[in-house]
Amino acid sequence: MNTFLKLTATILTIGSVAVSCTQKWQEEAKDGYNLVTQKSGQSLGYSPASGVTIITKGGYAFKDLNRNGKLDVYEDWRKDPVVRAKDLASKLSIEEIAGMMLYSGHQTINGPEITDAQRKFLKEDNLRAVLMTRVSSSADAARWNNNVQAFVEALGHGIPANNSSDPRHGARATAEFDAGNGGSISMWPSSLGMAATFDPGLVEEFGRIASKEYRALGIATALSPQIDLATEPRWSRFNGTFGEDPELDIDMARAYVDGFQTSEGEAEIGGGWGYESVNAMIKHWPSGGPEEGGRDAHYSYGKYAVYPGNNFATQIRPFTEGALKLAGKTGMASAVMPYYTISWNQDPSGANAGNSYNKYIITDLLRDTYGFEGVVCTDWNITKDYAHVEGFEGKCWGMETLTESERHFKVIEAGVDQFGGNNEKGPVLDAYNMWVEKYGEASARERFETSAVRLLLNSFRTGLFENPYLDPAETEKVVGNPEFMAAGYQAQLKSIVMLKNHGNVLPQKNRLKVYIPKYYEEARRGMFGGQAAQGRWVDPVADAMVDKYYEKVDNPREADFAIVFINAPASGSGYSVADREKGGNGYVPISLQYEDYTAEYARETSIAGGDPLEAFTNRSYKGKTVSTPNKSHMQLVRDTRKAMGDKPVITVISISRPMVMSEIEGYSDAILLSFGVQNQAILETVSGASEPSGLLPMQLPSGMKTVEEQFEDVPRDMECHVDADGHKYDFAFGMNWAGVIDDARVKKYR
Repeated sequence: MNTFLKLTATILTIGSVAVSCTQKWQEEAKDGYNLVTQKSGQSLGYSPASGVTIITKGGYAFKDLNRNGKLDVYEDWRKDPVVRAKDLASKLSIEEIAGMMLYSGHQTINGPEITDAQRKFLKEDNLRAVLMTRVSSSADAARWNNNVQAFVEALGHGIPANNSSDPRHGARATAEFDAGNGGSISMWPSSLGMAATFDPGLVEEFGRIASKEYRALGIATALSPQIDLATEPRWSRFNGTFGEDPELDIDMARAYVDGFQTSEGEAEIGGGWGYESVNAMIKHWPSGGPEEGGRDAHYSYGKYAVYPGNNFATQIRPFTEGALKLAGKTGMASAVMPYYTISWNQDPSGANAGNSYNKYIITDLLRDTYGFEGVVCTDWNITKDYAHVEGFEGKCWGMETLTESERHFKVIEAGVDQFGGNNEKGPVLDAYNMWVEKYGEASARERFETSAVRLLLNSFRTGLFENPYLDPAETEKVVGNPEFMAAGYQAQLKSIVMLKNHGNVLPQKNRLKVYIPKYYEEARRGMFGGQAAQGRWVDPVADAMVDKYYEKVDNPREADFAIVFINAPASGSGYSVADREKGGNGYVPISLQYEDYTAEYARETSIAGGDPLEAFTNRSYKGKTVSTPNKSHMQLVRDTRKAMGDKPVITVISISRPMVMSEIEGYSDAILLSFGVQNQAILETVSGASEPSGLLPMQLPSGMKTVEEQFEDVPRDMECHVDADGHKYDFAFGMNWAGVIDDARVKKYR
């Protein structure tokens, strides 16, 4: 080669190296963190105060999360998330992995600062999964998230926090919708209300919108959807489900998870996952729906799920055929939460313990038979002790005689990865030592690393290792923006079910005079414990809102028609301390009617029973009577009917589970069901501005006899109420202005 050619080749080589090493990124200071953007690469967020610096390789930027001056596999965003998770898991100490296996108790965010208790469990216990509840504002949530992420970024391997939330998109009945303004967060009907739309596409849209709002608040995991098959009509958590029909539940579960987990376009990192993805923790495996007598397993008196119809296989279908078989690229829900219940006599070995303790339920079925590879997290506080059958305390069902550490070992042995509501790593480390003693140290290390990989993967796939930080100004633009608020409001309108429209009294158009009586809201205690709410009189709709549609009058004689807002019957939890103190077993009926109810048709002997605090196993309540505290709501309808004479009475029922309609149906010309919607949406429907299109996602029973005689595990097995117009209030029934709806939705699911 001559000299000229050699020189040319050298210049070209040098130029090539220069181009390949040209820095492809730039950095700017943001509100509490630095943001690195780069061409054809991931954006990075980090806190300079954490000690993390940027490593450049091949012109690209990477975060030196463990501050060792080199690019580790887990720090390389170009590599597959599974490879990265395995690399990091192999580097972690058992103490660090034990922290990964914790899930915090409920954390209220009252401002941007981290509390001392939060600093403790993040640093001393290595916890990285934080459950957020109420937040003071979206901007506060963003800054609190940034402070948390900067704090943990400075620790150990720089593992980010994976913040989570229970459902937070419920509507406030009294809130006003204004198309031109936003809100604190978009408001949607309850899950049961979304089921009433019979529209999986709407549920997927909710998931897409809610995931954007979640990520803008720093939330990367949703403790939802609740896809329990609600085959027991008395169950207090019926409202959080998609109803009692397996086919509808399957489609809704799939749509919800696809909406939450799928990122598209620039937001996608790979495989459908990315910066707009939220891990969906589906619950509650293998369905908490078939609770005996409708009692709930948050309490010892409701610890048993029973299967008198031998229908366990149907109960799990929303999981195995819905949320674990997605249409989208993420494939399946990334996490599963078992319920507290003991699935009575479903384990072939004869073991009867809470689902998270049951190896057959977790490993043999969920993992081995149905191929679930993601995170399994217990429901909250299952390893804690309890001292009262009626207490909202620990929920260690079936493992009551073990120590807390032994319970942790049993849970890990069953195949679970994470402990809900446990902020302390000590019992997890004790469980590790028990595993070493039983199976050997190599096996213990392998088992803990397996869980670590699953847990870390949910943070790698959602981009938290690259940029867990938020721009508070952008958060305020995203959360509750007018477009999202409008979508939620339209979903509310679509969820309203018109059960009755005798004589076509609806819609009531024009500016008529309307009578809207107040109702009494009884003092009550929340399902999850806490202080009792005080009883009060409620004016259901503000005068200013009514004035947009009608002239409100206080005298029914002056009104053209009446709208009576009431709540469905709420008769208690199925357990009475007073009954126990009088010598009874404590168990009483749960009634779905307003009138006093005596359980004449209940079982003589309960299917399941037994508790260390009880000297008996028969939990029957046959022959006992229970009163419904809000019986006055039924009387309000009847009194209004009498006061209005022949003028129309429209009854609007806020409903969260099936109810007996016979007590009020004959006193109502029209009936609308509200599944957690704004009252403005009701007025839109009554006035004809919106046509009802919702369908019943459940059966409405003819009476309590059929409720007692139905099987807790069997869907759609009740006799249904037939109204004065001959309409049966069965699953998929609903009306519009033209009459009974018989569209494609009805044909598909009925």
